[in-house]
Amino acid sequence: MPIERPNPEQLQALAARLHMHLTPQQATEYLALMQPSFDAYDLIDGLPDEIPAVRYPREGGHRPSGDENPLNAWACKAEVRGAAEGPLAGRTVVLKDNIALAGVPMVNGSSTLEGFVPAYDATVATRLLDAGATILGKATCEHFCLSGGSHTSDPAPVHNPHRHGYSSGGSSSGSAALVASGAAHLAIGGDQGGSIRIPSAFCGTYGMKPTHGLVPYTGVMPIEATVDHIGPITANVRDNALMLGVIAGSDGLDPRQYAPPAEDYTRALGRGAGGLRIGILAEGFGLANQDPRVAGKVREAGARLEGLGATVGEVSVPEHGLAGALWQPIGCEGLTAQMMHGNGMGFGWKGLYDVGLLDRHAGWRDGADALSATLKLCMFVGQYGLERYHGRYYAKAQNIARRARAGYDRALADYDLLLMPTVPIVAQKLPEPGAPLAEYVGRAFEMIGNTAPLDITGHPAMSIPCGTVDGLPVGLMLVGRHYAESTIYQAAAAFEASADWRQL
Repeated sequence: MPIERPNPEQLQALAARLHMHLTPQQATEYLALMQPSFDAYDLIDGLPDEIPAVRYPREGGHRPSGDENPLNAWACKAEVRGAAEGPLAGRTVVLKDNIALAGVPMVNGSSTLEGFVPAYDATVATRLLDAGATILGKATCEHFCLSGGSHTSDPAPVHNPHRHGYSSGGSSSGSAALVASGAAHLAIGGDQGGSIRIPSAFCGTYGMKPTHGLVPYTGVMPIEATVDHIGPITANVRDNALMLGVIAGSDGLDPRQYAPPAEDYTRALGRGAGGLRIGILAEGFGLANQDPRVAGKVREAGARLEGLGATVGEVSVPEHGLAGALWQPIGCEGLTAQMMHGNGMGFGWKGLYDVGLLDRHAGWRDGADALSATLKLCMFVGQYGLERYHGRYYAKAQNIARRARAGYDRALADYDLLLMPTVPIVAQKLPEPGAPLAEYVGRAFEMIGNTAPLDITGHPAMSIPCGTVDGLPVGLMLVGRHYAESTIYQAAAAFEASADWRQL
């Protein structure tokens, strides 16, 4: 079917938007010269898209309500059974609702994406099914993943399974809540500023943000390619290591991947903490809103690891705060350019583009007032940086990010792992409907001070539960060298085996 051609007047208007001026005669002449290019568009339009085949049968699913969805953690239930055998046979999985599952609706927490149904499975979904898992459906996530709280998703907030009316964390809010409540064995979350680790800390699950590029992002709606990560959320360390081994490794379609060295991470689980060198990161305890009770639980966990044979000492990474500041221009300008102006896909990378998602997400402009306040805030910052400063601060921040990474790497030359609170607080009460803008936004970003820096530098980081405060889980974060996930699992498994975190 031929694409629609512009007329001379439309071309003049287009040129004006490019800050050019065409006379009617020039517009007519240019249109004639443009026809061979448009003929190529016609050729492409008539060809089938190059997308993976769907290999496992499934039904379209439904959004549960009432007693079937007490935490508002389900975005859609749709059972897809995987292979009869494999390392995940008998395990159930939920996918964060920014991950493509063919034939099953995906809204990414936003009413503006309502009606979108992916045509193919994300690489991680295929790998889970090939490994024998059964996918139970999609977990609620926050509005285009722009919140560390669980109150920004359309149509309703996600409740913490440990205390109704409290945040489950975000943006993988439903993923952690469903695992913590026992509704699924395993979940996939996404992490651009802490969105695997924050809900894991609030809900008492184990959440791994792998090294940037270790797990293929193919088939997942991007925010910004340089901070996009996905990884496992589980109820125990073994399941986490097992799941990462299934989903890690190059798929040949994701340019974030530089031949990442995947391995069997379960081999590290029985090694114990003896011989590990763990640095307690001073800056990780210095956030302005640090709850001293949370800090105390994390320091007690460090002492427990020392009692298990690890060498534990204090270490400083002055670049920790810098890395958090770098997130602002990289995250805000990057998401404005790629996720919003680029209609979810952007340009300039080789890989698997979701044309259907691009077409559907382009409609955000028609309902932009319905975007969440958290996304609007980031877009306002990003658009200002792009318009007023031409993207120079995004570019400079990406350059300085190498300095931030080097700061952690220096500390990790002396220590195998860094230890700090995942978040400075425990789960907070969900804002009331109609809460002031400052409260709504504050509850979304108050917890990202320790998590966002590692999205900038790409280091692997895992949240593990290490105790409770007022009956709510406390998260401890372990950070390792690039591709040293096994070392993190080694320490996490030793700590898990030493005590029931619920009793600490």
